[in-house]
Parts: sequence; structure tokens; C-alpha cells
Amino acid sequence: MNDAAKAAPSIRVMLVDDHQMVRSGFRAILGTEPGIEVVGEAADGAEAIRLAAELAPDVICMDVQMPGMDGLEATRCIVADSSSSGVLVLTTFDRDDYLFAALEAGAAGFLLKNASPEKLIEAVRVVASGDALLAPDVTRRVIARATGGQAGGATVDRPEPDARLAELTDREHEVLTLLARGLANAEIARELWLGEATVKTHVSKILQKLGLRDRVHAVVFAYENGVAVPGEQGDPGDE
Repeated sequence: MNDAAKAAPSIRVMLVDDHQMVRSGFRAILGTEPGIEVVGEAADGAEAIRLAAELAPDVICMDVQMPGMDGLEATRCIVADSSSSGVLVLTTFDRDDYLFAALEAGAAGFLLKNASPEKLIEAVRVVASGDALLAPDVTRRVIARATGGQAGGATVDRPEPDARLAELTDREHEVLTLLARGLANAEIARELWLGEATVKTHVSKILQKLGLRDRVHAVVFAYENGVAVPGEQGDPGDE
């Protein structure tokens, strides 16, 4: 390992789950991954809020169903406190009510616990970088909700575009369209022949101009306002 790699700060992760065995499993996966450090564990939402303030982790892996305060309420409180921590919701239950409640609470990612260790590691790195993460099947459900259930390519009426869209430059509009297709920054960079740092700057400006919290909400905004249409080539509705 070179000196630069040694100097790079680790991603600090906190695990929140009421089952010790689950936390131990996640610790075993993440704790041995270079560049990731598990700095704390909590068994319920109230403890998660306290430790988040104390430890200031980069990423919080948050269970949903826990005794006392659940993970959704804890996420809402942590995000409301303007925490710099990104919350990655991990649940056994593939339920839309959990998904949308987590997004509304401000979670930066949503992953099922049956995902592979590689997916968990990838999700932690994505959330730590300041991006939001949704699996393609989850993105399809977000699109379906945003378009009234028409995520399978059926014709939908294009709404009147939000006036804030006029504030975007042509390039920012292009980036938003590709965001809605589920492309990551590196993929957008390749598509538009731009540097990845430039794409990240465009994404930040898009979120600022549209008053959106993160990439997930940018995807929803794009479909709600006709920037993207379910069933168009390359969007998650085609997968």
C-alpha cells in the first residue's frame, strides 16, 4: 500500500440493529474491507441518535424494525439534526411502505439484507461519497409511484414542467435526464465525455437549483415533471 492510500481517511460506519448476530455479520463484512472502519453499534433508534451525535460516522447502516424507537423515526431525527452522516436503510422486508417512509425520512440509500456482501460494501462507499443509492428494482418502484403506477412503459400524460427547470443549463438538463435513467456519476461522465468531478459539480448545482435533497429525489422530480418517461431507452423501467 502506498503512502497516499495510507493517508486516505477511512469511511467511518455505525451499525444499528437489534440483533447482535446481524451486527456481528455486518461488522465482519465491513470491518475487514480496506478503507472502512466500524466505529460503533446501537441496538435501537434512541441509542442510534445518541451515538450518531457522539461519533459522527460517515455512514449509518440502519435497521427498520426495532423495539422502542424504530429505524425510520431514528433516521428522521438524525437527518433533521443536520447530521453529516448518510443513512443506509437495511431491512429484511421488501415493502413499499418501508421504502417510501425511509426516503421521506431522508435516507440516502435502501438495501435489502439479502444483498450480497459486495453490494453492501458498494452501498456504504456510495453513501459515504455523498451520493444516494437505490437498487434498480427499487428505482422502478419509485418511478411507478411518481408516475401514478405507470412504470412499465404505458403512456402517461406529461405534466406541466416545474418552473425551476428553466433555471437549468442545457448541460444540467442532460445530466438530470441521465440521472433519471439510473446512471452513476462515472457513467454520466462517459456518456457526456466529461470528467467525473465535473459531473459531480453539475449534480450539486441541479439539486441546489431544484431545491432537492439528493439524487433519489432528483429521479422522482424528473419523472414527475416529464423530463424522463417510463419505458424510454435505458431507464430502469426497461430492465
